[in-house]
Amino acid sequence: MATTPPPAGSGHVTQDAATGSPGRPTLRRAVSPAMLFAFILGDVLGAGVYALVGEMTGSAGGFAWLAFALALAMALLTAFSYAELVTKYPHAGGSAVFAERAFGRPVVSFLVGFAMLSAGVVSAAGLALAFAGDYLGEFLSVPPQAAAVVFLLLVAALNARGVKESLRANLAMTVVEVSGLVLVVVLGAVVLGRGGGDPARLLEAPEGTGVGAAVLASALVAFYSFVGFETSANLAEEVRDVSRVYPRALFGSLLAAGVVYVAVGAVAPAVVAPQDLAASSGPLLEVVRAFGDLPLGVFAVIALVAVANGALLTMIMASRLAYGMATRRLLPAPLARVLPGRRTPGVAIAVTTAVAVVLALTGELVDLASTVVLLLLFVFLSTNVAVLVLRRDRVEHDHFRAPAVMPYLAIASCLVLLTQQEPQHWLLAGGLLAAGAVLHVVVRRTAGEAAPLARPEG
Repeated sequence: MATTPPPAGSGHVTQDAATGSPGRPTLRRAVSPAMLFAFILGDVLGAGVYALVGEMTGSAGGFAWLAFALALAMALLTAFSYAELVTKYPHAGGSAVFAERAFGRPVVSFLVGFAMLSAGVVSAAGLALAFAGDYLGEFLSVPPQAAAVVFLLLVAALNARGVKESLRANLAMTVVEVSGLVLVVVLGAVVLGRGGGDPARLLEAPEGTGVGAAVLASALVAFYSFVGFETSANLAEEVRDVSRVYPRALFGSLLAAGVVYVAVGAVAPAVVAPQDLAASSGPLLEVVRAFGDLPLGVFAVIALVAVANGALLTMIMASRLAYGMATRRLLPAPLARVLPGRRTPGVAIAVTTAVAVVLALTGELVDLASTVVLLLLFVFLSTNVAVLVLRRDRVEHDHFRAPAVMPYLAIASCLVLLTQQEPQHWLLAGGLLAAGAVLHVVVRRTAGEAAPLARPEG
């Protein structure tokens, strides 16, 4: 695509994405298109769908498949903004940096970063409850909350020990997660082919609820299953030919996940009555049970692996983000302390785990998932507005440009989802952000100004 030079007299000097800033060390561009696709797909195809299909059918009845389709459309709208900003600023560090670049207000970038941090901790608490539910119940009979706490402590121990992540390991986990969901679709299709289930349920909403309201309420929960794609912004500097590869991998992975989710959303309520799915904390296990010829433990193991991997990756992200914000004097300095020998952020791991434990002991899965969506909606709103503000900023390299209407539609979709949030979700999200704001004010008064966010010269 054609490039437009910076306006004359603007004083803005941009740097080619391929070379980086003069004297600035760059990361090796070792991420291929296939690896990036697998990374995003693995982040999106996570544990949420294993636990939340039941909650969705409780809200949408047989229309869970339509709620997944609507959530996919909304996620794709915001993905257009990420595709533009990531390829325009391939050295930037994600939503917080986009916010600082667009708005020039450190407090805004802090709140965006802290919202991401809070969403990670809340998500881990929800995944701990999912792990401790009916899937674990296939092997152990223990109180769910106690199991959730032990699970989080084990995740913290692995996190503190130092988990060597690689894209190959992510690919292996993605295969496990996808295999479990494909297995549900195949087994459900076999049940329907044998005359079991009731496909007519796919066009039935819960009694006394209109289709539109049911689908929209369920889409809020379904949206949780699509989040994760935004973390791929951190790989931009390591992707070969990022302007061409990143949008294709981003949209391709979201569409692939969407196809799988819609298929699961159609098969599950057709095979098992929506009220039975809603009553289970391991709803996909009910589909496997309806098939009848497969040991339930096999699928339970797959689901537990998916949930555990999602929680571990989430807590790794949250603890490193807390550590990074502390090193920039945005959060208290002790969070930047590392364990000797292991060189992992021990204090950040301990604090984020403690918060997750409290949330797991006091919250419900669907409320925690909805609060994650609420926090990320503020992040997405910031990014969608930032792409409009930064349209005036010119760079010298080719980059993806979203159709002009897309950021506006994305903003509208975020606002629509915000209207579906319940008061308790606003209270939890607001409380977390308020706590972060207080910490930020205290730190700035005692430690001085924050270090500037790393970004390209300009």
